[in-house]
Amino acid sequence: MKIKDFSIERYFAKYEFTARYLLSSSDCDGYPMQAVLDLASASELDNWNHLTLGYTETKGNPALRELISQQYDQIIPEKVLIMSPGEANFCLMNVLLEKGDEVICMAPMYQSLYQVAESIGCKVTFWGPEKNSDWYFAPETLEKLVKPGTKMIIVNFPHNPTGFMPSLTDWQKIIEIARKHNIVLFSDEMYRLLISDEKDQIPAACDLYENAVSLWGMSKTFGLAGLRIGWLASQNADLLLKIESFKDYLTICNSAPGELLTIIALRNKDKFLRPNIEKIRNNIKVFQSFQERNPDLLDFYYPKAGSTAFIKLNIPVSTLQYAEKLVEETGIMLLPSETFNYGTSHVRIGFGRQNFSEILPEWEKYHRTNQTHNN
Repeated sequence: MKIKDFSIERYFAKYEFTARYLLSSSDCDGYPMQAVLDLASASELDNWNHLTLGYTETKGNPALRELISQQYDQIIPEKVLIMSPGEANFCLMNVLLEKGDEVICMAPMYQSLYQVAESIGCKVTFWGPEKNSDWYFAPETLEKLVKPGTKMIIVNFPHNPTGFMPSLTDWQKIIEIARKHNIVLFSDEMYRLLISDEKDQIPAACDLYENAVSLWGMSKTFGLAGLRIGWLASQNADLLLKIESFKDYLTICNSAPGELLTIIALRNKDKFLRPNIEKIRNNIKVFQSFQERNPDLLDFYYPKAGSTAFIKLNIPVSTLQYAEKLVEETGIMLLPSETFNYGTSHVRIGFGRQNFSEILPEWEKYHRTNQTHNN
């Protein structure tokens, strides 16, 4: 397979570890490993201290699969497959899709969620937001995109980068569209539970539809990206078995330390989730004030869920040009919409970092200085 460069990841590779400030990260601050171990029970610490660094089960640690299944209503441990999130997406598409298949994917979207399908030779149709709608994705528009050969619908809620979250009614409509046409629904749920108001939470796709595959993991919701642990959950056991066999050609198995740390973290879920939600909520308020002080610079749509927003900059140059100049002159890294293959006017803002409020005054100073120079 020949595949295009991953634009978002290549851009991060260029600046992530050299920029002074990261204003576009989609994950929350990473927790120290000791913070996880401090929450461990006596038996968990004993397992950790006697851990053998050998091969692990391809499906994943049985105790972890049991714990993951408890995060769903219709999923048993046998319907869970543990692997890194990117690997899960790659395996699923290679197992299910063939050249010529029709695929529908949201846009803007994290590139791997459509690029793998395109590289296989599928025809990808993009489901975009309604015009002038603050990133509303209408199920009725999705329905019109379905064709007789549509094999997969790819969604991501909470949505990276826009922060969109459908209502329960709209979510059920999306599920019914997939069911009516017998289409596999691949639901990227990496930001699951990162939502301010619990009444806006929607069920996992795998709990609502027998032919859905839900992706989740430790990177975004929990601030534990370094564990490289994610999973697929589905009522379709045959599909998971095929993905498991494909995994034999990639990682074969998961990191033993990563799995044990994930067990500890999931058993103490709220200790990670609540601080992240509060941090995101506070940073959004700070950003609202920043936008109100600088309405000439940007527009802002309040994200419903997740840890990101996609904002429009009111600037005379492309966001790529602006972002590269900004990072060079201030050390502030923004992710331009060109990396999402979505125009030249937007940037992603990430709300999951503790130093968020330190960055905005630097950006504001840069904007005011350049505004003065241009007048």
